[in-house]
Amino acid sequence: MKGMGNMMKQAQKLQAKMVKLQEELGERTVETTSGGGMVKVVANGKQQVESIQIEKEVVDPEDVDMLQDLVLAAVNDALAKSQEMVSSEMGKLTGGMNIPGLG
Repeated sequence: MKGMGNMMKQAQKLQAKMVKLQEELGERTVETTSGGGMVKVVANGKQQVESIQIEKEVVDPEDVDMLQDLVLAAVNDALAKSQEMVSSEMGKLTGGMNIPGLG
Protein backbone atom coordinates (compact mmCIF):
# COMPACT_ATOMS: atom_id res chain seq x y z
CA MET A 1 0.00 0.00 0.00
CA LYS A 2 3.06 2.24 0.16
CA GLY A 3 2.75 2.95 -3.57
CA MET A 4 -0.81 4.18 -3.01
CA GLY A 5 0.41 6.73 -0.45
CA ASN A 6 2.95 8.05 -2.95
CA MET A 7 0.26 8.31 -5.62
CA MET A 8 -1.93 10.30 -3.24
CA LYS A 9 0.96 12.64 -2.44
CA GLN A 10 1.62 13.12 -6.17
CA ALA A 11 -2.07 13.82 -6.78
CA GLN A 12 -2.14 16.39 -3.96
CA LYS A 13 0.98 18.11 -5.35
CA LEU A 14 -0.58 18.20 -8.81
CA GLN A 15 -3.82 19.60 -7.42
CA ALA A 16 -1.93 22.33 -5.53
CA LYS A 17 -0.05 23.25 -8.72
CA MET A 18 -3.32 23.37 -10.66
CA VAL A 19 -4.96 25.67 -8.09
CA LYS A 20 -1.94 27.98 -8.26
CA LEU A 21 -1.99 27.89 -12.07
CA GLN A 22 -5.71 28.71 -12.17
CA GLU A 23 -5.07 31.74 -9.93
CA GLU A 24 -2.23 32.88 -12.20
CA LEU A 25 -4.35 32.37 -15.32
CA GLY A 26 -7.09 34.48 -13.76
CA GLU A 27 -4.64 37.37 -13.83
CA ARG A 28 -3.42 36.73 -17.39
CA THR A 29 -5.32 38.27 -20.25
CA VAL A 30 -5.92 37.78 -23.96
CA GLU A 31 -6.91 40.54 -26.35
CA THR A 32 -8.82 40.39 -29.60
CA THR A 33 -10.31 42.82 -32.09
CA SER A 34 -13.00 42.86 -34.73
CA GLY A 35 -13.93 45.27 -37.48
CA GLY A 36 -10.30 45.97 -38.30
CA GLY A 37 -9.56 47.04 -34.74
CA MET A 38 -12.73 49.09 -34.26
CA VAL A 39 -13.80 46.89 -31.32
CA LYS A 40 -11.23 45.56 -28.85
CA VAL A 41 -12.03 43.06 -26.08
CA VAL A 42 -9.77 41.89 -23.25
CA ALA A 43 -10.66 38.71 -21.32
CA ASN A 44 -8.87 36.95 -18.47
CA GLY A 45 -8.11 33.29 -17.82
CA LYS A 46 -11.35 32.91 -15.88
CA GLN A 47 -13.29 33.57 -19.10
CA GLN A 48 -14.40 36.97 -17.82
CA VAL A 49 -14.43 40.02 -20.08
CA GLU A 50 -12.29 42.72 -18.47
CA SER A 51 -12.77 45.51 -20.97
CA ILE A 52 -14.42 46.47 -24.24
CA GLN A 53 -13.18 49.43 -26.28
CA ILE A 54 -15.21 50.78 -29.19
CA GLU A 55 -13.83 53.36 -31.61
CA LYS A 56 -16.12 56.36 -32.24
CA GLU A 57 -16.05 55.80 -35.99
CA VAL A 58 -17.97 52.53 -35.71
CA VAL A 59 -20.80 53.99 -33.59
CA ASP A 60 -23.52 54.66 -36.15
CA PRO A 61 -27.08 55.17 -34.84
CA GLU A 62 -28.33 54.08 -38.27
CA ASP A 63 -26.49 50.75 -38.07
CA VAL A 64 -26.63 49.46 -34.49
CA ASP A 65 -26.79 45.87 -35.79
CA MET A 66 -23.27 46.10 -37.22
CA LEU A 67 -21.88 47.37 -33.90
CA GLN A 68 -23.64 44.58 -32.00
CA ASP A 69 -22.18 42.01 -34.42
CA LEU A 70 -18.66 43.43 -34.01
CA VAL A 71 -18.93 43.40 -30.20
CA LEU A 72 -20.34 39.86 -30.21
CA ALA A 73 -17.60 38.60 -32.56
CA ALA A 74 -14.83 40.18 -30.47
CA VAL A 75 -16.25 38.90 -27.15
CA ASN A 76 -16.70 35.34 -28.46
CA ASP A 77 -13.17 35.37 -29.92
CA ALA A 78 -11.68 36.68 -26.65
CA LEU A 79 -13.45 33.98 -24.62
CA ALA A 80 -12.31 31.27 -27.06
CA LYS A 81 -8.70 32.53 -26.83
CA SER A 82 -8.99 32.57 -23.04
CA GLN A 83 -10.17 28.94 -23.00
CA GLU A 84 -7.35 27.94 -25.37
CA MET A 85 -4.80 29.61 -23.07
CA VAL A 86 -6.16 27.74 -20.03
CA SER A 87 -6.30 24.38 -21.85
CA SER A 88 -2.78 24.83 -23.16
CA GLU A 89 -1.33 25.71 -19.74
CA MET A 90 -3.24 22.91 -17.98
CA GLY A 91 -2.03 20.48 -20.64
CA LYS A 92 1.58 21.46 -19.92
CA LEU A 93 1.03 20.91 -16.20
CA THR A 94 -0.69 17.53 -16.49
CA GLY A 95 1.62 16.33 -19.25
CA GLY A 96 -1.29 15.66 -21.56
CA MET A 97 -3.13 13.43 -19.08
CA ASN A 98 -6.86 13.68 -19.56
CA ILE A 99 -8.22 14.35 -16.08
CA PRO A 100 -12.02 14.46 -15.95
CA GLY A 101 -13.44 17.77 -14.79
CA LEU A 102 -10.35 19.81 -15.63
CA GLY A 103 -9.59 22.13 -18.49
